Amino acid sequence: MIDAVGSPQSLLLLGGTSEIGLAVAERYARQRPALRVMLAGRLSDRLDAAAARLREAGATVSTLAFDARMPDTHTEVIEKAFADGDIDVTIVAFGVLGDQEEAWTNVDVARELAEINYVAALTIGVPLAERLRKQGHGSIVALSSAAGERARRSNFVYGSTKAGFDAFYTGLTYALKPHGVTVTVVRPGFVRTKMTEGLKAAPLSQTADQVADTVVSAVRNRREQVWAPAAMRGVMSILRHVPRPIFRKLPF
Repeated sequence: MIDAVGSPQSLLLLGGTSEIGLAVAERYARQRPALRVMLAGRLSDRLDAAAARLREAGATVSTLAFDARMPDTHTEVIEKAFADGDIDVTIVAFGVLGDQEEAWTNVDVARELAEINYVAALTIGVPLAERLRKQGHGSIVALSSAAGERARRSNFVYGSTKAGFDAFYTGLTYALKPHGVTVTVVRPGFVRTKMTEGLKAAPLSQTADQVADTVVSAVRNRREQVWAPAAMRGVMSILRHVPRPIFRKLPF
């Protein structure tokens, strides 16, 4: 169970090498000695390094094979993740950005984005929600994106996948609340990570550590939706209502 100061006893990171997800897990590990962490991702040296990082922070860590593009295995992944007991916090953190020009001209690239960012979010999210519903407590952190708020020329394929992701996990906030489960949809703006390396940082950009601070606070306060940084909410509220002819000319 999550204690009175917001520290969980157990954590599942779906997307076990996610920089934001690992930053969150590391904060919890330093708050609570012997935090039990399961990193679910493709078995690799990167996943091993992520596990080592969290062990150094004091966590008890195990790894679990998880491939977002193998939806037929996702129910089994959840069953294995919960085999050792209840999980207090689950972070849904996998995703790809892709080449945005290829994404709308190459069907294989577009399909990869859709399968990983949206379809897999459902095929892992449905059995996860069912398990937590039966458990009767717990928290899901769904790492969405401000890109899902309104389609932009620069990343509309990626944005469309995040819009679907966001809608699904927002719906789970309503569906799971009566069962004692909190779902927090996190909408970061531009985050400086390996995924965005080489791209020009947008205004209000943050680091993975800064987003992690927002996540930990949101889980502690049972927030259902947060922006990272908080100012992104106002920015996107304005952009959502900009007329299309003007929006089309904006430099992003």
